[in-house]
This record gives sequence, structure tokens and C-alpha cells, in this order.
Amino acid sequence: MGRNKKRGGGPRVVTLKAVAKHLGFTAGTVSSVLNDAPSARSIPLQTKNRIRAAAKELDYQPNYFARSLRKKRTFTIGVVAEEIGDSYGSLVISGIEEYLRTKDYFFLTVVHRHDPEMLKRHLHLLVQRGVEGIITVDTTLQESPSLPTVAVAGHRKLKGVTNVVLDHERAAFLALSHLASLSHRRIAFMKGNPLSSDSKDRWKAICDVARKLGIEIDPELTVQIDIDDPSPQLGYPFAKQLLARKKPFTALFAYNDISAIGAIRAFQEHGLRVPQDISVMGFDDIPGAAFHFPSLTTVRQPLIRMGQVAAQRLLERVEGKKDDSSEIAIEPELVVRESTGKAAEIK
Repeated sequence: MGRNKKRGGGPRVVTLKAVAKHLGFTAGTVSSVLNDAPSARSIPLQTKNRIRAAAKELDYQPNYFARSLRKKRTFTIGVVAEEIGDSYGSLVISGIEEYLRTKDYFFLTVVHRHDPEMLKRHLHLLVQRGVEGIITVDTTLQESPSLPTVAVAGHRKLKGVTNVVLDHERAAFLALSHLASLSHRRIAFMKGNPLSSDSKDRWKAICDVARKLGIEIDPELTVQIDIDDPSPQLGYPFAKQLLARKKPFTALFAYNDISAIGAIRAFQEHGLRVPQDISVMGFDDIPGAAFHFPSLTTVRQPLIRMGQVAAQRLLERVEGKKDDSSEIAIEPELVVRESTGKAAEIK
């Protein structure tokens, strides 16, 4: 049936009492079922199904303000991000939103742009506004928040904080093994901006794996990203730096996909072909990676899933179903596309 209308054409609010009256049940019975209360366990499944079907038919919408007052809870989560709109954070937040929506939770998002004072202030404001837990994205916490917290790409061990992290050593192995299999030995590297929470751990993993595989990391073929830019400009000037050093290399392992795309542009402007002259490896597998030309070989972080896992674990902790285990490791995946190929001969 169509959405209920009140006189004058506006939507009519269907109350819980109206659903109960429609079925001939008490409001308490209907409330127990629709709120999944412990008392609903004794109600027959057939009755529960009738109540849920009627609520859907009548387009009953729970009054979350009343629910919050009744349970003395806000059903609200705080999400703390470095910025909104970047390819990494937006996918993680999308996963958070997908999971919270299924559980009828709301979330408030704040942005700190790597400003420690702003981060501290925003955390305080979230607590003041009654959030029940916090999820951080690409954010380095200096101390434990006062609420249950899950940190996506969190690497610092703090009491009360569960870190959701990629297995960076596995990621480095997948990337460097792929390049080695294509006979690349002279590999250039882009190190991430130190402000990025993954930067230090990813670089350590790359160095450890390179040593095990017998791949030399030449300081002259290594550049340090020191700007904070969510666009391909992140990699463009640093690829230019590598070329200006006039030391030959056959492959680049970029910090992430955005920097890899910027580097490809710099190489092409220099008259170099990708991958015939230089292979380029990215990291993340953002949506644009598959549609860039050439399409980008990369290490996939399942960013949406990482957001979903973070939200699930936080709600489990908020509702007392899980302890505050310190880390959840996520497996990476190598995605081979067009930007890598056999190493060119160095003249």
C-alpha cells in the first residue's frame, strides 16, 4: 500500500500504538518485538513475523528520540577523519555508513586535517554530544579517548583502542615479488607523508621485504612525499624529482594510487612510456585505478570492508559483546593491470 497521508497531503506518522491496535496486540508486545527486547524471546515466531509485516505495511518508523530517552542511549557514533572527500577516507566512511545503517545507528563526522589541537577539540565535542563510541580514519591518536574506540589504520597501541590494520608486510611482499618476477631490480620508491598514519609501518615493511628478496633500496631512487594533497598532484612533483636525478630505474613503487597516477603523468610528459619504459605500482585500489590509462597495477586495501569491520567491532564493544582486543589484521590483494610489465634494459 502507498505511504500513509494525513489530511492536507503531508505524511501521517504511524505510532507504535496504531500498529498494536491494527493487530489487536498490546503496545508492549509490539514494542518488544520491534525493539528486539529480551522479553521478545518468549513471543512465538509466528507472532513476531505478523508484527514485523504489519509495521512494514503501515510504514511504521521508530521514534529514535523516544528510544534514546527510554534506553538512556543516543545510538550515535563519532567518526574522526583527516579530511572528507579523499579517495581513502571516503571509501572507509562509506563502509562505516553501510554497517551502521543496518543497525539503526547515526554517526557524526569531524575533520582534523592533521591539526593536533583541532583533533583534541573535536574529540571533546563528540563526547559532549553524547556519542557512544569513536571510529578514527587515518588518524594518529596521542592518547586513549574516554570512549570505546576503533582506529582504521591505527598503529599505536593504546588502552581501549582496537586497531584495524592492513597486513603491510604481506602487501609489500605481493608488490615487490610481482616486480621482481618481471625482472625489475632498479626500483624507485615514494615514501608516504609522515602525517599519514600508514606511512611509517608501510615503509618499514617495504624495507624488510626488500632485504629478504635481495632488492636494493637506493637512497637516490627514494623520494619523500612532504605535501598533503588528495589529488594526483601528490605524486607528480616527486616523480619529477626522481627524473631530475638522472639515475635510471625501471619501476616505481608509489605510496598510493593517487601518487602513482601523478607519477605516470610526469613520466609521460618526459617522453617515457608506462609500462614499456617504466612500470608503476600503486597501493589502495581506489575506484579510478582500473579506469586510468594505463590501468593501474596496485595492492588492494579492501577499504569499504575495513570501514564495515571497524563499525561492527565498535558496536560489539559499545553493546558489551566484545572485549577491546588491540588489533584486527586485514589481508591485502595484488591486482595486476596494465601499468606493470617486463623490465626495460637500462643503457
